[in-house]
Amino acid sequence: MSNPLKKTMVYLGLADEEEVYDETPAPAPTRKSAAAFVEKAAPVTPIHRPAVVRQPAVGALNEIVTVHPKQYRDAQVIAESFREGVPVIINLSQMSDADARRLIDFASGLSLGLYGRIERVTSKVFLLSPENVAVSGEGAVAQADPEAVPFPQT
Repeated sequence: MSNPLKKTMVYLGLADEEEVYDETPAPAPTRKSAAAFVEKAAPVTPIHRPAVVRQPAVGALNEIVTVHPKQYRDAQVIAESFREGVPVIINLSQMSDADARRLIDFASGLSLGLYGRIERVTSKVFLLSPENVAVSGEGAVAQADPEAVPFPQT
C-alpha cells in the first residue's frame, strides 16, 4: 500500500483495510450503450429526531442558571448549561450591542439545534428553555415585532 491517499482514507475510517490492501487490478471497463445505464433509486434514509441521550426526569428541574455575559466568549457557559438541560436566563445589559447581537444569534442556533426555545423577557434579558421545560404566562412565546427589536438593524 504505497498510495498515501489510500493510507489516509484508512486512517480516517473512510475505507476498510481489506479494500485498500486488495491490489488486484480491476477488470478493464467495457463500452456500454446508453440504454444499459438505467438509473437506480438510491435508498433514502429519513431523518428522524435523534433520541435524547440524557433527559432529566419529570419534576427534576431544580436550578435555573442566570448569566451576565460581558464578552462574547462567555457563550461557552451558556452552551454548557443549556446542553445539560438547565434553563438559562441571559442578561445582556453589560454587553455592547454588537456582541449582544452575536450572542443572541448563537443562543438562537443553540436552542434550535437542541429543540429548545428562546424567549425575550425584557429588551436585554432572554430565557433559553430546553425541550422538556414548559414556560407559561402571558406572551410565553416571543413574537417577531419589528418595533420591539432590542437591537436596531444597521
